[in-house]
Amino acid sequence: MTTESVRLEHVSERTGYGALWRGVPRELGFLLPTLPIVVVGFSVMVSLFSAGAGMIVIFVGLFLIVAALYVARGFGTLELVRLRAAGMPEIARPNWGDSDRTGLARALGPLADGRYWIYLLHGMVVNFAIGIATWSIAITWVAGTLGGLTFWFWDRFIPQGDNDFYLSEVIFGFFAPGGNLPGGPEGDAILNFFFGIFFALTLPFITRGLTRLHHVIAQGMLGAWRSEALERRVVDLNESRGAAISAEGHSLRRLERDIHDGPQQRLVRLQMDLASAERELDRDPENARKLITEANEQSKAALEELRALSRGFAPPILMDRGLAAALESLAARNAVPVSFVNAIDSSVQLPQEIERNAYFVASELVTNATKHSGASDIGMQLALHRVPEGDDWWLDVTVADNGSGGAASKDGHGLAGIEERIRGLGGSFELSSPEGGPTVATVHLPITY
Repeated sequence: MTTESVRLEHVSERTGYGALWRGVPRELGFLLPTLPIVVVGFSVMVSLFSAGAGMIVIFVGLFLIVAALYVARGFGTLELVRLRAAGMPEIARPNWGDSDRTGLARALGPLADGRYWIYLLHGMVVNFAIGIATWSIAITWVAGTLGGLTFWFWDRFIPQGDNDFYLSEVIFGFFAPGGNLPGGPEGDAILNFFFGIFFALTLPFITRGLTRLHHVIAQGMLGAWRSEALERRVVDLNESRGAAISAEGHSLRRLERDIHDGPQQRLVRLQMDLASAERELDRDPENARKLITEANEQSKAALEELRALSRGFAPPILMDRGLAAALESLAARNAVPVSFVNAIDSSVQLPQEIERNAYFVASELVTNATKHSGASDIGMQLALHRVPEGDDWWLDVTVADNGSGGAASKDGHGLAGIEERIRGLGGSFELSSPEGGPTVATVHLPITY
C-alpha cells in the first residue's frame, strides 16, 4: 500500500464550507489587527532606516540601519507566528546564526546577511501595501455582513430628515422598471438584508483567500532558504549515520559478549564432556553414559540460549505474517503478561525494514521492562500518525509498564542502544519514567516507501 492510499484510508481532511467557517474566527484574528501592526512596523523601520542612511557618514548610521534590520526581523517573525495561529501551515524559519558571531561582527553582521534585507523589504514595502489592502477588504466584508443583516434594526434610530432618496428605489427601478417592488425605508431594509446575506456567504472565502495571500508572500520572503534546508538535512543525515554506526557497533559487541559468555562456554564444555566420554567408553561405560547425559543437557542449554539471542533478530513469523503477528507472538511468550493493541488497519503494509526495526525495538523494550522494572503488567501498542506540515507518516511503538520507574538512557545500556538505533533511522525516542512508575517509552519511526 502506498503512502497516498494510507492517507486516504486513515485521514479525512474536512475542507468543505463548514470547515471554512470554522477557520473564520482565527483568520479574522489575523486580518483585523493587520493594519495597526503594518503601520507601526512601517513607521519604525522607515524612521530608523532613513535616519541611519542620513548619518551613515559618521558611522552611527550603520547601527541605526542594523536596528532597522533587527526590527524587520522581529516584525517578520511576528508575521510567521500570527499566520501559524491563523491555522496556516508552519513556515520553516531561517537559521540566523547569531551564536556564530561575536563582538563587532555580531553587531554589524545583519548588514551582510541578505535575509535581513529581505525581511526589511517585506516590512517596509510588501507587507505594508498588502496589509492595508487585505485589511480594507476584510473590514469591508465584516462591516457589510454585520451592517446588512442588522440594517432593519438600527436604521430606525437614525434621523432621516427630509431624505427622499432611497437606494432600493434606484436599484429596483433599474432592474424591474414599473414593477410592484417595495421602496422607501422598507425597500432599503430588504436590499441591505440581501447584501448582508451575500457578504456573510462569501466571508469565509474572503478571509481564507486573504490569509493565504499573506502566507504565500511570507513563505517566499520570510521562510528558510532552500540551501539552509539542504544544509540541515546534510547535518541530520551525518548525525543519523553516526548514530546508526554506533548502534550497530554496540549491538555487535553485545552479541559477541553474550555468545562468548553463554553458548560458546557451553559448547566448549560439551566438547570436553564428549571427549571424556570417548576416552571412558571402553574403560568405564557407566561413567561414559553419565558424561554423555551431561553433554546432552549442555547441548539443550546452549540451544535455549541461542534461541534467546535470536530474538534480537527478525523471527520467521515477522517475515511470513507481518509485524502485528510477530508482536502478538512476542507478547504471548513473555514471562510478564503483555497486553498488545494494534491500532493499524490490517490492509496497511509497512516497509519490511521498518517492520524489522520496530520489532527489534519493541522486543528490547519489553525485555528491559521484564528484567528491570519489577512490573506485573506490560502494555504494547502500534499506531500510525501523520505530520501535516511535511505530510509524512510515522509509525509509533509504545511500551508501558506498571513497574518501579526510574528508567534512564545511559551509555552502554539497552535504552541508549535503542535511542541510537532510532536516531540512525531518522526517528525519535521519548521516555517517561518517574520514580515509582509508570514507565512509558514511545518510539517514532518515519515511514518511507
